Amino acid sequence: MKRGLWSWLVGNFCAPCFLLGLLFFAASLTPSLIPRGPLEQGVLGGLVTALGYLIGMIIALLWRAADMPHLSGRPVKVIFWILAVLVFAFFFWALGFSLTWQNELRQKMGMEPAEALDLPSVLISAAATFILAYVFGRLIGSLFRLVRAWFYRIMPPRRANVLGVITVVLALFIVTREGLWDWVITALDESYEVAQALFEDAPPPPDNPRMTGSEASLVAWDAIGEPGRDFITSGPDAEAIAAFTGRPAIDPIRVYVGRANAETPRERAELALAELKRLNAFDREVLIIASPTGTGWMDPGAHDPVEYMHNGNIATVGAQYSYLQSPLALILETSTGLEQATALQDVVHGYWKTLPADQRPRLYVHGLSLGAWSSMYATNIFRFMDDPIDGAFWAGPPFPSAFWNYVQNRRNAGSPWVLPQIGEGRIVRYASHRADASEASAPWGDIRIVFLQYSSDPIVLYDPASLWRAPPWMREPPAEDMSEHLLFMPVVTQFQLALDMALSFGSPPGHGHAYYARDYIGPWVQVTDPEGWTQEDTEKLQAHCNIGFQLGCRNGDR
Repeated sequence: MKRGLWSWLVGNFCAPCFLLGLLFFAASLTPSLIPRGPLEQGVLGGLVTALGYLIGMIIALLWRAADMPHLSGRPVKVIFWILAVLVFAFFFWALGFSLTWQNELRQKMGMEPAEALDLPSVLISAAATFILAYVFGRLIGSLFRLVRAWFYRIMPPRRANVLGVITVVLALFIVTREGLWDWVITALDESYEVAQALFEDAPPPPDNPRMTGSEASLVAWDAIGEPGRDFITSGPDAEAIAAFTGRPAIDPIRVYVGRANAETPRERAELALAELKRLNAFDREVLIIASPTGTGWMDPGAHDPVEYMHNGNIATVGAQYSYLQSPLALILETSTGLEQATALQDVVHGYWKTLPADQRPRLYVHGLSLGAWSSMYATNIFRFMDDPIDGAFWAGPPFPSAFWNYVQNRRNAGSPWVLPQIGEGRIVRYASHRADASEASAPWGDIRIVFLQYSSDPIVLYDPASLWRAPPWMREPPAEDMSEHLLFMPVVTQFQLALDMALSFGSPPGHGHAYYARDYIGPWVQVTDPEGWTQEDTEKLQAHCNIGFQLGCRNGDR
């Protein structure tokens, strides 16, 4: 029994294929956008080793299927050992410099350097990952042979081979994507209702009838969810704003509708509009339609500063569409966020257009991360041409965002991918942790759009085409928080960036996908053009954000 199991595991093991996998492992030791610890590096190394092995097996299979010539005997052994020496030399070279590369990246991000490589953790986690992937591959191979044997009974061998492959691929797709995977996602989505303390554990509603969720509100407090309740009850009031600015202020308006407050995106949007009307939000100077992240979270670091800028004469509205974390929602490319953002913009913008132009607020749209993606999707051509909005501010736009991709690929020749220039800067500008979108060759036009993106943010910079070619930013001089030792390797680079996306939420503020309150301030000034605001005011607000979190200038993404 043991011998049979061992034969099943190592039978037909391909040493040259493993050599290709080891080459991938060595390449994975080079730096990418986000520093990696030993466990993360080991899992990445084991995964790409398995992928290299699989690619080698596929190449060998196609070579034999095409009846291509092949060497045998001593020349094969000589070539194999020459390649083995070269691969192992590259592996040990990369292993020797990996700690230096990672610490260089940590230093650029203001992180403490790692004292040691912790090689045992790297190798053990890599071996465990490779073995799991290898065993899974053997199981798939056994399933294929079983299906093929059944087809052999009723059709010719060549046809049985083709249909066997198609059957196994379809079965795996249906089970993972349409069956088990969807069931898991649905269960997670429902479980977050409890995790967010929607009902019995909800704190008492606000006493102020001017707040969403109060007894006078049209939005039921206990169904709003924790992210929405935090957004409504946090942030500066008139007293805090006046104390900071030295000017008269009023309480900002914050409207939030939770996913459980209504059944459909349109119903939630209509409820949000009714609450805006109840609070006379359309009498304010500025109105912002904000799209939350996957969990429904609204970043206080984005919303608090702009309320200070306008002395509280501002209203912000958002609607929740999911309970899932943003990375999961992004990977699944869920349509729920797009539908909710579109419904909210349709309803609010549609009503706003009916008001006299000189008696309505300036209208802006905003979103962070997955919220930026959904907000951009909703901000279609009608928002820009049919009684257009006044502007947009999108932070950390995820790589699938169609509008971002359209703009990004029309950057001026010679401008860097991580901080491009678009035309004369009259409509679109970019900001980062080192640029506030104030510099352009021409003044702003009627519509102002700003993208805030960090040069080390893999959520923005991930490129699906990195499976076979280097991303545009990797072909340019590295930004100041990028490594100077980036190395492109087909397949490996894509999985490095995929791991970077998972790690980027824990980056230091101002790097990765951890968007920092002080970096919102300059772009908000450029987009909303607050009356009487000066550079000194910007510096004062930035300093105040740096003092502590009592202002609400927090940062991050959920």
